[in-house]
Amino acid sequence: MLSAKDQKTALEKELGQNLESVRARINQALDRCGEPQRNVTIVAVTKKQPLDRILALTRLGHLDFGENYVQEGLEKMRAVGESGIKWHFIGGLQSNKAKYIPGMFQLVHSLDSLKAAQALHKKAGSLGLVQEVLIQVNLARETQKSGVVEEDLPGLCREISRLENLRLSGLMLMPPLARDPEESRPYFTRLRRMRQRLEEDLGLFLPHLSMGMSQDFVQAVEEGATLIRIGTLILGPRPGCAYVPGS
Repeated sequence: MLSAKDQKTALEKELGQNLESVRARINQALDRCGEPQRNVTIVAVTKKQPLDRILALTRLGHLDFGENYVQEGLEKMRAVGESGIKWHFIGGLQSNKAKYIPGMFQLVHSLDSLKAAQALHKKAGSLGLVQEVLIQVNLARETQKSGVVEEDLPGLCREISRLENLRLSGLMLMPPLARDPEESRPYFTRLRRMRQRLEEDLGLFLPHLSMGMSQDFVQAVEEGATLIRIGTLILGPRPGCAYVPGS
């Protein structure tokens, strides 16, 4: 049986190799699309992951983590207690949970309603903060997923851009789950083009596209992603959960 120290070393080695493999594939994708200098941030998705794996990644210098649930995220923040970590909120955002976000999560990927935006704005204002947000777009109109539909996106962008305690920085997408990652590419392409139109039509600067998960992040990077959300491919299967491609 390995000692606690050896187990810690083995875990760091495993996660380090996983992280480097993802980074290598990102760099290859950037070379293929002719943008080797574009910065792509890996957001390690920690939903249901144990603290020892999160801490192992921090020791390796990885500091961007994504949580799907507000309460679970807040509990992990208190338990990890690491300075320098950038926490991303990537799950469905209910307006009654928005008050817990500012001051804790640096970036919200999943804003999709004016009501939630106003709740974030009010709380951020009370703290003297500006909350950075992305708007989640539901291009496939999947009823089980959050996100604003395409025709409502420009109006929501206008409304959010008027809220002085929010900074709208881009768009987020979750395409339909598919066996072939190439099936996600048209959605990534559409989101990139939508971002370009919004910048031109509304005079906004939207630097970020949050798109791509374990299954399809290569295609997302080739289509312009600046943030990719990777869970099992780096951290391994969640304890007690079957592996789901793309998680």
